[in-house]
Amino acid sequence: MTLAVIHFPLFAWIVWGLAGDHLSVAAKVLLFLAAGLYFGQVGNSNAHELIHRGSRALNRLGRWVYISLLFGHHVSAHVLVHHRFVATENDPNSARLGENYYRYALRAWRGSFVQGYRAEAARLDRVNRSPWRNPYVLYVGGGLAFCLLALFAGGITALIAYVLLALYSQAQLLLSDYVQHYGLSRAVKDGKPEPVGHRHSWNAPHWFSSGLMLNAPRHSDHHAHPSRAYPSLELPQDGPMLPRSLPAMASLALFPAQWRRVMDKRAAKWAV
Repeated sequence: MTLAVIHFPLFAWIVWGLAGDHLSVAAKVLLFLAAGLYFGQVGNSNAHELIHRGSRALNRLGRWVYISLLFGHHVSAHVLVHHRFVATENDPNSARLGENYYRYALRAWRGSFVQGYRAEAARLDRVNRSPWRNPYVLYVGGGLAFCLLALFAGGITALIAYVLLALYSQAQLLLSDYVQHYGLSRAVKDGKPEPVGHRHSWNAPHWFSSGLMLNAPRHSDHHAHPSRAYPSLELPQDGPMLPRSLPAMASLALFPAQWRRVMDKRAAKWAV
């Protein structure tokens, strides 16, 4: 909760620093890179934990963190689509074997937006509620409100800084999803995929990065038990294991040829 609450003034402070004239160009570049890493990795992991909690207040807090990153639709897509269809062709956030990160990021962003909307629309239709109750109204409207706030507070420079920082943070989030599901798939029997298990997500046992990301690298156990709070997540020894920490592998994924050289043979061992 503390991390989520300080997210908003911290984000505003960094945008102010990027848009102002009191920092050198080099300092702004370093600030931008560091902030994007923080919001996309630590902030994302924290908001991810909150949207999985049963408390409405905690869920809303995590939802607004994503909205501030102009990525509110991720809440619906993650809970209603990703967790249901992970490691299948119906999940836009599961990377295919041989698919590079850059192609994946465009497909995953577009696919999660569309499929998340469809899932929410179908849910409203089942309970006969107005389409205006769709949370996408809040996602899009809230994102526009943050953009207008940046524009009115700091002018066009602040708006550009805000949007670029949000996009860079989104890229970090998508990079984590790419690494944690690359090349893994669920067996399909009688038209239905097998239950989600430990073999359908990549894990990383490294204590420091796991601490920064609230045990998100213990990803198999999270998918097997989505409601399990992060301090209780376990590290299965019978599941796919990344050869290095999640941040290190995310950095490697930026170089597709090197990434495939390291990961394709490992993913092939878990092929169904």
